[in-house]
Amino acid sequence: MGSAPAARRGPAGRGALVIGGGLAGTAAALELADAGLRVTLVEGRPRLGGLAFSFHRSSPAGELTVDNGQHVHLRCCTAYQWFLDRVGAARLAPLQGRLDIPVLDARGRAGRRLGRLRRTALPVPLHLSRSLATYPHLSLAERAQVGRAALALGRLDPQDPALDGVDFASWLRRHGQSPRAVEALWDLVGVATLNATAPNASLGLAAMVFKTGLLSRPDAADIGWARAPLGELHHTRAHRALDAAGVTTELRTRVTAVTRTPGGRWSVAMAGRPGEEPPAEADVLVLAVPQREAHALLPDGALKDPGKLLRIGTAPILNLHVIYDRTVLRRPFFAALGSPVQWVFDRTDASGLRAAPGAGDSQYLAVSQSAAYDDIDRPVAELRDRYLPELERLLPVARGAAVRDFFVTRERTATFAPVPGVGLLRPSAPTDAPGLYLAGAWTATGWPATMEGAVRSGLSAARAALGHLGRPHVNPLPAPGGESPKEAA
Repeated sequence: MGSAPAARRGPAGRGALVIGGGLAGTAAALELADAGLRVTLVEGRPRLGGLAFSFHRSSPAGELTVDNGQHVHLRCCTAYQWFLDRVGAARLAPLQGRLDIPVLDARGRAGRRLGRLRRTALPVPLHLSRSLATYPHLSLAERAQVGRAALALGRLDPQDPALDGVDFASWLRRHGQSPRAVEALWDLVGVATLNATAPNASLGLAAMVFKTGLLSRPDAADIGWARAPLGELHHTRAHRALDAAGVTTELRTRVTAVTRTPGGRWSVAMAGRPGEEPPAEADVLVLAVPQREAHALLPDGALKDPGKLLRIGTAPILNLHVIYDRTVLRRPFFAALGSPVQWVFDRTDASGLRAAPGAGDSQYLAVSQSAAYDDIDRPVAELRDRYLPELERLLPVARGAAVRDFFVTRERTATFAPVPGVGLLRPSAPTDAPGLYLAGAWTATGWPATMEGAVRSGLSAARAALGHLGRPHVNPLPAPGGESPKEAA
């Protein structure tokens, strides 16, 4: 298990309440506890992990542990890697040794065609030059234009407020990007990381994704993903780490009201506690819940314009789960072009299917569909009719395979929508109410709605809260240049 700094709790230690047990709330609680505060974390669900969780399913193929969706992270996601280390789960979500994305195009003249986006050890931007020069899904002229656009993107400042109001598609058109280049490269990466196609994505957030992931350092975009159920990482191990840090975790407990006491502390009323228990009180309070829930709980005066939270839209993610009676995919994942299919991952081992009695050679594939506005409410039967033939186009071996199970998980409000102008709506961690802080991937982290953004938001809220209390603390994340973390007052 990851180690924690020694707690500095005194007999009259200060207290903190964290509302919400997703990655943001868990990160905030751990950081506050590590700084010596008495921390209580309250979560309405019976589990931690927010929208990155697992559940059990009795399938015709056997007993499975299913992730609600396929989640990945990159080597540049230093906050999420801190979280994995802190809860002792880093080895369960390893990174590729070197970026390598197989990209299958279903529209090749002689059938499907495989291309690869992979890096070398050369410095930026040469690390991708060899891959781009041989990428078969773009013409020679398109590859050259992509290279020029990438250099122009690298010169942008993602923090420039002017970029927030511009859509990414318009910028790409101005820099000579063909519709094919947008599909085969920019949206291939952008839809998965932003949960939006280029016309619906803020240029500021797009620039942040591509500049940080592909143009900051050669290994920044190496991909990692959980080889165990997300529940093991985000609930079981996280809960264990919270317990070890001295955090009181209350699950199945819903917060109904937040008020300020005459003495300047924060009082929280909760449903799910025994009726005779008084409201909980603390010196600082972190609201680590979705934006609409935060809006409902915010006391008057906490934000100058709380209505902004309600104007932060949401975007859906759909996951299709398919179990074949044989192995149809021999690589861990691939991305697709020329098909409604976006990304496909092999979840056979992580789900426990491999060890299930009677599973035989069955294989479990998860099809991850971001920005799935057109499909999110389709009936399962329609999704089956739409996607199984597409998988057969991409994976010819699947044409002779029997489907042992097909089911769907839907997250209609999976992320905030990264549309142009959203940056003006996202609040920072401190509110106008002393001692009250906001956390969640939808807050002003500078990142899109990712696991990385969620953890960063929790750390930011904790850092602000500790500053309010005058507690010295050390930023656990490495500085941009790789220097050691610095202590702050």
